[in-house]
Amino acid sequence: MTPKNNIIIGVVVALLVAASYNVEANPIEFAEGLPNLGIVLEELLLVEPKHVPVALWAMFETVQMAFIGTAVGIAIALPLSLLAARNLNSKYVYAPIRALLAAIRTFPSILWAILFVIMVGLGPFAGVLAIIMYTVGFVAKLQYEVIETIDADPMDAASSIGVSKWQLIRYVVIPESASHLLGQVLYMFDYNLRQTSILGLVGAGGIGFYIINYIKFFEYGKAAIFMIVVLITVLIVDWTSVKIRDKYIVKSQHGMEVTAKLN
Repeated sequence: MTPKNNIIIGVVVALLVAASYNVEANPIEFAEGLPNLGIVLEELLLVEPKHVPVALWAMFETVQMAFIGTAVGIAIALPLSLLAARNLNSKYVYAPIRALLAAIRTFPSILWAILFVIMVGLGPFAGVLAIIMYTVGFVAKLQYEVIETIDADPMDAASSIGVSKWQLIRYVVIPESASHLLGQVLYMFDYNLRQTSILGLVGAGGIGFYIINYIKFFEYGKAAIFMIVVLITVLIVDWTSVKIRDKYIVKSQHGMEVTAKLN
């Protein structure tokens, strides 16, 4: 290891120690608090099966919220990502769009949920609106970054034959970035499903509303049923995402590699 690397590691360690001191991170307090965690875990094992139907219905509502928020958010994010791409537009177009997306990303979904609860009241609709905003901000950014990395040769070849910008987007940009977009859709749905589970903290509906309220009143046995349902649902969604990725994204990338070799 070179002296330069040693200096970098030393600086990182020093910053880590200083930051830990500033946030009052104390390993001793953590060790002393472990018995309290054991008490909570013991109470979580006292599940109450009679709440399973309510938990399943609340989880169904949560999945619907995540699905609507992701689908609508993607639909809004895709055209915005096209406008924000530097290789498709002038700075007078992409600069304000990027500023708008940055403003949207400034607030996490739970803060958006608070805002929409104030606007439309308590309930899942506020949660759906929050998920839409969060999805728009991040998917648009991820997608315009992918668009900017598209190989310039196909775009130049299409432009040289006089195609319109819409035709360029339809026949070159979207096909070239489709596999990445599919990956982003799967990731955002998975993330939104988890995030929706905690939006109940601010009254934005979903299964998180029940979990937060039961924990608030120390009814850990009831909360455990709802958390188990969330865990099972997340595992199912994760498994499904893996299968979709293996079937479509991997095949798409393999096809692109074969085409590149043939050319």
